[in-house]
Amino acid sequence: MIKDNETIEEFLAQHAVDVEDAVRKAAAQEIMPRWRRLADHEVDRKSGPHDLVTDADRQAELYLTEALLALLPGSVVVGEEAVHANPASYEGIRGEAPVWIVDPVDGTRQFVHGDTGFCTLVALALGGVVHASWTFAPVREELATAVRGQGAFLDGVRLHAGSPDPDRDLRVATSHPDFTTDDQKRSLLGLRTDGVAPRACGSAGLEYLAVARGESDATAFCWEAAWDHAAGLLLVEEAGGAHLTRAGEPFRITGGNDLPFTAARDEATARRVTGLLSAGA
Repeated sequence: MIKDNETIEEFLAQHAVDVEDAVRKAAAQEIMPRWRRLADHEVDRKSGPHDLVTDADRQAELYLTEALLALLPGSVVVGEEAVHANPASYEGIRGEAPVWIVDPVDGTRQFVHGDTGFCTLVALALGGVVHASWTFAPVREELATAVRGQGAFLDGVRLHAGSPDPDRDLRVATSHPDFTTDDQKRSLLGLRTDGVAPRACGSAGLEYLAVARGESDATAFCWEAAWDHAAGLLLVEEAGGAHLTRAGEPFRITGGNDLPFTAARDEATARRVTGLLSAGA
């Protein structure tokens, strides 16, 4: 727990490894035993046919909620499935207590289809600022971590996003058409131009990791749910990248952003992408 006069940085120095352990155990106990073994009754729809939830999502979130609150008494958890059940709980992100932001299975559609492209996302924030993040892809056995001001790492190796190759089309992962409004689709059309190669995204967490490790150049996303973005945005920042909304401001996990927004390997690329998004609007 954060004790009297203890900073969140001091808490992380002592307990970041415990968070990592909780994330790995949630995946081992609740997610991987169900991968490619889901029964029909273990999969439900939420807002529509492409918005899925499984018993793995629910049980992994319950596991993480218990473990993270035990590590940091007085904190709160804002998890995707708990917010679906009680939308008012999302306000925890805007509160004064430390908040764990949890997406137990990011890329549920991929998980349901038996694909490998899913991950577990956990971020720790305070006052609207993300201080640490964990991105775990259990099938790939990859763990990316970041602590504000201390860099981003993949399996212990420091990540450097670098800059895009100027002789190659800009590789941009965009919000899937199934989850965009007509106005957002028009904005994303700005990326349909020479020198840019947009494609529909998969798991948001893995797309952020791809930017942080320099495998992809940028994202262009149209939704604000903090559990999809908090962990990855810090990962990109600490790898040397940048994130901007169409208003030219960093994305705020507390909301009120001018969408779409981008996370990119460097600030110049972020400004290029937001310029194209504004042109398409």
